[in-house]
Amino acid sequence: MARHDHSFGFEADFVGDLRCIPMAVRRKLDLVGVKLKLSHWSQLGEAERQRLLAWPDDDGALEALDQWLKQRTAAMAEGAAGRLEPASHASWQQAEAAPEVLLASCRQLGLVLPPHAWGRLDELQRFALVKLSHPGHEHRNLPRALAEFGLADPEGAGSPV
Repeated sequence: MARHDHSFGFEADFVGDLRCIPMAVRRKLDLVGVKLKLSHWSQLGEAERQRLLAWPDDDGALEALDQWLKQRTAAMAEGAAGRLEPASHASWQQAEAAPEVLLASCRQLGLVLPPHAWGRLDELQRFALVKLSHPGHEHRNLPRALAEFGLADPEGAGSPV
């Protein structure tokens, strides 16, 4: 199954109409080093948003995505999308061990990440969990994501499955 164009169930409240940037698109943006603001995203048409979600994530496609975004956002009111260091060896790209930021967020919520669970997740799932566990994030969707990935009970009540 292709994961580059997948929206998660926990995103359904806000990506059904693509008014927010889905995790799959956010991952591609991180891979190419583009800081796309929600205001940029809002100025894209629905077909363009769908196109970004469906955009492949192989190296050649990501290069084309980077160029397309530079050109497409250049004339927008807030200016072109910003630049970041492209993700390389980020915690979500490492399958060996869950990052401390995720483990700390799980502890904060009374959840326990089952042993070896991190390594069984695909890169997009790991990306989502890391993004949902960043400090300052309300962590509202973290229990929902953990449940969706089979790592916690559906109620997020603190017991792992």
